[in-house]
Amino acid sequence: MLSSDPLWPRAGDWPSQVNDEWADVALIGMPTSRTSLSPTQAHTTPTAVREALRRYAALTDLRIVDVGNVREPDLNEQGAIDAVAGVRAELVIALGGDNAATVPTTLGRWGSNLPKAGLITLDAHYDLRDGTTNGSPVRRLLEAGLDGRRVVQIGIEPLANSLAYAQRARDAGITVITREELLTRPMADVMAQALEIAGAGGGPIHVDLDVDVCDRAIAPGCPASVPGGISALELRTAARLAGAHPAVASIDLVEVDAAADSADERTVRLVALCVLEAISGVASR
Repeated sequence: MLSSDPLWPRAGDWPSQVNDEWADVALIGMPTSRTSLSPTQAHTTPTAVREALRRYAALTDLRIVDVGNVREPDLNEQGAIDAVAGVRAELVIALGGDNAATVPTTLGRWGSNLPKAGLITLDAHYDLRDGTTNGSPVRRLLEAGLDGRRVVQIGIEPLANSLAYAQRARDAGITVITREELLTRPMADVMAQALEIAGAGGGPIHVDLDVDVCDRAIAPGCPASVPGGISALELRTAARLAGAHPAVASIDLVEVDAAADSADERTVRLVALCVLEAISGVASR
């Protein structure tokens, strides 16, 4: 049981959204897992993240709401899109689920602004596969009308991808910043570049924080994480910078299987901290 301290208010005790009230930040659970390339229980993660949030402090007066989980987003993607579209907030944070959550989150948030929108992914993978899986969201968004020249992919691990998908990224005009490049560039510099590119169309930006971009030692709950990924602090920094940018309309946190996490819940706790970093970013807008 968590201790109680009136001088140390906990995060996570946020109300539901009522009618058309406006919020600074809204959380929505997007428990996708049915189409994962590797069977997972990623659908358990939104609830686990909400529980982990209460381990940390609430340090903002922003209006924050939690609209709950979308029901069966894998089976009813249009319903998931509509659910996101109905949320009234400066920033929507979607708690996945696997990377399939990115498609309904972005399409629901962008709406008719899709032709002007931009996408930033922090991910070890291109997500340009064929089909409808957690390995295909970027390809699906390109086919829906997203301009590849406003897509930036940060943290790509060449050894966890194929030459064919690297070529697809080049053909689409995607800007790719590999893990190796991050060895000599601070995350703040990389995010500044990414936000400039993604925002060039003047439309909303979505930031996909795929936690498997992190080193496997700190993200054991990510089935596809690899040794040599980015640090927890780098991911948290990216979340805060994304939240601080006025064009960022939505963020997702995906590819975490809470049921496969370590006993100390380090992966789920990292997701919770990224949520709070993004909220802190919004507070600075």
